[in-house]
Amino acid sequence: MDHIAMPGDKSGDHSRSRKTNSPQLAYCHFSSPVGDLLFAGDGERIHVVGFSDGSQARAADDHWRRDDSLFRQIREQMAAYFAGELKRFDLLLHLGGTDFQNAVWTALLDIPFGQTTSYGALAAKIGRPKASRAVGAANGANPIPIIVPCHRVIGADNSLTGFGGGVETKAFLLRHEGVMDTQPLLI
Repeated sequence: MDHIAMPGDKSGDHSRSRKTNSPQLAYCHFSSPVGDLLFAGDGERIHVVGFSDGSQARAADDHWRRDDSLFRQIREQMAAYFAGELKRFDLLLHLGGTDFQNAVWTALLDIPFGQTTSYGALAAKIGRPKASRAVGAANGANPIPIIVPCHRVIGADNSLTGFGGGVETKAFLLRHEGVMDTQPLLI
């Protein structure tokens, strides 16, 4: 079960930085089969999962503080996911996007482990069947990949299309979930 906080949600600790008006976040790093991952959160909810490589490589912001102790649960669940023991994460998440982005990201959570969908099908699912390109843009802006499984969205022709962590990482995640064994995918 995913627990999601939308902007304006008053639950949790959402103290703000005076400089940036963004939440005071802590972060840690996690070694994974797809490289070093960055986890950032407010002590209650995960705000960021970042890749060290790819088109959207992410590093900790200067005003974040390192605190490995706050990330025990995500570290355990991510390790279990990569060990093949976990198919759905149970973490508190903070999605900080627009209403449209949040609708897309919430819909991504419904794509089961080991299955894929297309951008067009995802657009139809959120009631915007002509918005597949906007769905693709929202998918690419997902701040919490792997947990919010944007890697499970592929082209209508089964092509892998892009991925913020790199297409090779997307292919690895889909192979890990058994998709590449059951569906031909084009890179």
